[in-house]
Amino acid sequence: MAMKKRISLELRNRSPAEVVELVVDNSRSADGEVEGLTDDFTGLEFLSMVNVGLSSLAKLPPLPKLRKLELSDNNLSGSLETLSEKCPNLTYLNLSGNKIKELSNVEALQNLKSLQSLDLFNCEITSLEDYRESVFELLPQVTYLDGFDQEYNEAPDSEADDEGGDEDGEDGAGPTGDYDEEDDEEEDDEGSEGGEVGLGFQEDDEDEDDYAEEEEEEEAAGVQGQKRKRDVDDEGEEDDDDEDD
Repeated sequence: MAMKKRISLELRNRSPAEVVELVVDNSRSADGEVEGLTDDFTGLEFLSMVNVGLSSLAKLPPLPKLRKLELSDNNLSGSLETLSEKCPNLTYLNLSGNKIKELSNVEALQNLKSLQSLDLFNCEITSLEDYRESVFELLPQVTYLDGFDQEYNEAPDSEADDEGGDEDGEDGAGPTGDYDEEDDEEEDDEGSEGGEVGLGFQEDDEDEDDYAEEEEEEEAAGVQGQKRKRDVDDEGEEDDDDEDD
């Protein structure tokens, strides 16, 4: 598919100014130039034109907000000075798989003051002696070359960072869950203890009730005994009276 037609399809009923990311990978440029991309794409921050047959960037429109540019697997060997003129705020540039052979080809990138990451993998320039040292010296603003800094520390992966953030969130949730379980166990223990105490009180109450009943029975028995005694005494007195008569 022609690059111009592909860009038109990618708009999806939006105006060019509304587009923030644009990917036209594997489309075709008939004359090796950028086509279909205009200066109306004022809000574009990410542009990917991988394997589209580019040999020149002369027709690249001004893209003042562009931060990331993917140009891998094309036929670019020069005209990189256009990037500093049209995309002055680039922070990431991928030129891997192009026909860049000499340090002089990338010298034009010195004016990209915000450039932090540059990829020249699979370009002939990488076979030069002291390639990495030379590029870092030529472009001191660059932190990562082909994915690694000068000490060979790998460039951070934004997607990996996001996943790490999710994992941290899950780890953070873990202790909370454990803590809740412990609370539940403690509450259960307290409930059990409370139940035992309650049973103790209940047993004490029952003992007191039994004791009270026994006292009542004893008192009742005592009263009956006294009554029987009085009855016996009364009978004795009656017998005495009969004898006297």
